[in-house]
Amino acid sequence: MKRRKKKTRNPKALAAGLIFMSLFIVELLFYTWCRVQSIQVRYELSELAADQERMVMLQDNLKIELARLKSPQRIAKIAKEQLGLILPTNKQLMLIP
Repeated sequence: MKRRKKKTRNPKALAAGLIFMSLFIVELLFYTWCRVQSIQVRYELSELAADQERMVMLQDNLKIELARLKSPQRIAKIAKEQLGLILPTNKQLMLIP
């Protein structure tokens, strides 16, 4: 009967292999985390771009409404119809030196 020699494992090689595997796993997890963060930032950027577009449209609409509200014709119409104001006649004008 032949004796089988027990293979002894080199503890240094085993430790180096475990360290290598650990570093590989940590690197893989870090890469995955970076990719997830990158995708999340892209989603946030697209949402912010859409919000900015909506805000620009709202600002344009508000500028148009402000111009309409400031129009002299509208102000004169409100003064006549709602407040009962009329333009003064020449007799009502008084020049102050």
